[in-house]
Amino acid sequence: MPQIIMVRHAQASFGADDYDRLSPLGHEQARALGRALAGLGGMAPVRVYTGAMRRHRETLAGMAPALGLDPDDAVEHEGLNEFDAKALFAARFGPAGLPDEIRLDRRAYFRALREAVLAWQRDEIADPPESWRAFCARLRAAREAMLAEDGDVLAVSSGGAISHLVAEALQAPSAQMIRLQLQMKNCGVTRLVGGRETLFLNAFNETPHLRGIEDERLSTYA
Repeated sequence: MPQIIMVRHAQASFGADDYDRLSPLGHEQARALGRALAGLGGMAPVRVYTGAMRRHRETLAGMAPALGLDPDDAVEHEGLNEFDAKALFAARFGPAGLPDEIRLDRRAYFRALREAVLAWQRDEIADPPESWRAFCARLRAAREAMLAEDGDVLAVSSGGAISHLVAEALQAPSAQMIRLQLQMKNCGVTRLVGGRETLFLNAFNETPHLRGIEDERLSTYA
């Protein structure tokens, strides 16, 4: 059966004014993942997809040389973009968004993110930047586009988008999305197999670029 090989982007710039760019470690992670996937063999996608975010494109650019791929050939699909967490916080907490003591503290930030996403899914946030229904619809459109390809697809996306596709494949409640998302490592690989009618989860959050304790510094979540 054809498969969709989903890669979560490498480490972005948490806490910076522009989160949507890879950190130096993120660039290293992307290159390491490309080499690891090439070493496993069998990576010959008929098409490569990315979201429209800079961190997606930079992750693919780091992976591509080892895999013999041309990033310019990738299909950019906005359905694979992450939801706008910053704007979601502003809709929930006001224009100032999260206070710095939460925004710059990883544990506090991810607790706040979980609560905001669950409220968003329950339609408890007035005027969100994107409705939960719209988010689900664009992910569905991306999934259908990838499944329409004649063979395996490699896609670089974000944690929330990938986790939503996984939750749907598992027929899990919507609340499961954020629980899955908060487990996802940078450059984690998730594999979905099947077709338009039935999609199965084959692997979740694999990290082939982490070979052992010497690579522990490459294990990140943001």
